[in-house]
Amino acid sequence: MNTRPASILLVEDDASLRMLLSEELEVDGYQVRCAGTVEEGSQKGREWRPDLIVSDLRLPDGDGLAILRQLQAEGHSVPFIIITAFGTVDQAVEALKAGADDFLTKPLSTDHLRLKIKRLLAHAAVTSELARYKSQGAGDVSLGLVGESRAMEQLRTEIRQVARSGAAVLVSGESGTGKELVARAIHQESDRNQGPFIPVNCAGIPQELMESEFFGHEAGAFTGAKSVRRGLFAEAHGGTLLLDEIGEMPLALQAKLLRVLQEGTIKPVGADQEESVDVRIIAATHQDLVKAVEQGSFREDLYYRLETLTLLVPPLRERGDDVDLLAMHFLRDSARRHNRGFLQLSEVASRILSDYPFPGNVRELASAIERAVTFCDGDTILPEHLPARVRKRQTGTAEARPALPAGNLADWPTLDQVQRDYAARVIDAVEGNKRRAAQILGVNRRTLYRWLDADKDNAGD
Repeated sequence: MNTRPASILLVEDDASLRMLLSEELEVDGYQVRCAGTVEEGSQKGREWRPDLIVSDLRLPDGDGLAILRQLQAEGHSVPFIIITAFGTVDQAVEALKAGADDFLTKPLSTDHLRLKIKRLLAHAAVTSELARYKSQGAGDVSLGLVGESRAMEQLRTEIRQVARSGAAVLVSGESGTGKELVARAIHQESDRNQGPFIPVNCAGIPQELMESEFFGHEAGAFTGAKSVRRGLFAEAHGGTLLLDEIGEMPLALQAKLLRVLQEGTIKPVGADQEESVDVRIIAATHQDLVKAVEQGSFREDLYYRLETLTLLVPPLRERGDDVDLLAMHFLRDSARRHNRGFLQLSEVASRILSDYPFPGNVRELASAIERAVTFCDGDTILPEHLPARVRKRQTGTAEARPALPAGNLADWPTLDQVQRDYAARVIDAVEGNKRRAAQILGVNRRTLYRWLDADKDNAGD
């Protein structure tokens, strides 16, 4: 596996911005080369073949997209990010249609740029790896699960491990975390992937019909049973049966499920003999089954049969930058279903989503993006397009307000003075780490440098 640092070509004619971005990206471990014109960028692109290019749209000698067009003509596909001024957003959208992957507007947020670079490089790496795996007859390396956090990488590892076994699996996690997707991934990675995958929600079947639904029935077995019915176990023969919300299954049916796990046989309602079935059981729940066992609502022997192979799906609040990746995934999916063109999240909307704890997990995020796309008339998702519960979450209290001096109002500091003083205090608190200070202050480093320069100028007066 190639472990060399990713290479980035930065094409920007503003020398101060070019230096700032170059320093930021080098701190992140990337190899960075810079250019200030289309001609210089094209030459370095041909000679160096970078993994990603960041280019201003308007350069002194032409259109930054000329660099991309030339590399494409030479057969070199490379992720390409356009930087544009606010007045040229329409041109940026056209640039995306021409082959650019993303764009950012000035004034530039370095944190946002770093996140986009990380996402595009990761996508390019997955695409390349997927092509390699497909050429070898292997499956999707992401297992159909969006996310690059350590928790998700660990989950993918565990999925591959349990997929090799034929034993029952218990998938546990909060509501909305994607337990069915995990179950599907297990099925796809197993040697049963050519067989059926049948999901059933135990909470959605009336108790009086459960036995017939699961095990089938003979004609005339009960009133209304006019013909033979195959049950879910028989339909899943040779494949996988997902029992979602297993904690809602009544005790009497739990006993019959335990027999299926132990003996591999079922007995349809009204039948005289048992039938053999070859089914892998995956159970899923958001409940605490240990507590359910203690309360007598779940069989202890069934629990121990299921919990041998247990996977815990992490809640979204523990997945870090996966929120941004998932938001972009749902945004593209929703835009496609609504027949919309290019849509992007505004920086403020993206920050709001990152700060929200999402008690409803991935399902709640998908719903929030769906609403935003529905109410967005332009090409940018703004905070007002998000659900009220997300955008109105309180992150501070009145007690957090800074103390103001007593006495004559004329002696009160200006907003600029308070801002500079607070920025200086934050920098002291983080021992001069300007990147960390900028994160705490909620600004990019260029803005912070401007504040500090203004403070120096005032000190010299």
